Amino acid sequence: MGRLSAMRMLVFGGTMFVSKAVAAEAVRRGHDVVCAARGTSGDVPDGATLVRIDRDTPDTLAALAALAGERFDEVVDTSIMSYTWVVDALAALATTAAHWTFVSTIGVYADHSKPGQSPGYPVCEPRAIHATLADRDNDPGLYNAVKVASENAVRDAVDNRAFIVRPGLISGPGDRSDRFGYWPARFSRGGRVVVPDVEQKIQYIDVRDLASWLVDAVEQRIIGTFDAVGPRWELRDCLRAVADAVGEATEFVPLTAEQLAEAGVEPWMGPRTLPLWLPPEYAGMAAHDPAPAREAGLRTRPLDDAVTGALTHERALGLDRPRKAGLTPAEEAEVLACAENP
Repeated sequence: MGRLSAMRMLVFGGTMFVSKAVAAEAVRRGHDVVCAARGTSGDVPDGATLVRIDRDTPDTLAALAALAGERFDEVVDTSIMSYTWVVDALAALATTAAHWTFVSTIGVYADHSKPGQSPGYPVCEPRAIHATLADRDNDPGLYNAVKVASENAVRDAVDNRAFIVRPGLISGPGDRSDRFGYWPARFSRGGRVVVPDVEQKIQYIDVRDLASWLVDAVEQRIIGTFDAVGPRWELRDCLRAVADAVGEATEFVPLTAEQLAEAGVEPWMGPRTLPLWLPPEYAGMAAHDPAPAREAGLRTRPLDDAVTGALTHERALGLDRPRKAGLTPAEEAEVLACAENP
């Protein structure tokens, strides 16, 4: 199907990371973009219009209904944790929007140890509740369960107009998770680098590629459910390629999972961790089948370009800032000392 002419798009958010990248890409292509957000997390892209809406307030539905007076060809909803936000938006806008995009998560699957999964595999039990990121801290499975419930609500309301994407690890400009970005930032310092010596796949998708595909889907009226994931890498090969792209002299110090555990290093996220390393029960989460999304038009940039974008963003944030994931220089020195003197 060919691209449609300029459209009127409503993007929930538009001030941070994925939603902002989508809004910026849509504006770049000449679409009329309205961003519905509180406007407290940042600015919308130049050329987009901000409509201030707080989806937590009791009159959210009325505020959304006011927007529905102007028909939107497309709605892009990146609601993080609230099923209520999703159903309120659908109630207000679903009858007028010609196409509906919902950004879910790769985490919805029931079994994260199994590699090669794709939409159609079992998902976790839904929880149709309003929740926040703070709630996730007390109930780690809540995020995925709310996303499943939200996906179901979207399909029930606009199944023949719905494009549901389940991104895995998202990298690039705007990422503040420190998962992918930790590594180019660390390699930029050079020297001896602690890396996980494990057999594991890893996948990432640059936010700019994700945004481009979402706008393609708007223009081409792509529907269905897809895992928004890039190619599968061996973790060792990916880290070496990231280091080569950064270009500083580094020496890898590979440590096994057992050695890292003895040194008090954990996988994935949080203090004193090594990002991209996953415990075995979650290893399948970074090894999904990329073919369906690729066949639906997802294109991913070369790793060198993704690393450049991530490192530029890391430098803008400050390479020495406190991080949500990774090892501080002092922690890494301690781990190296432990490895050398077991």
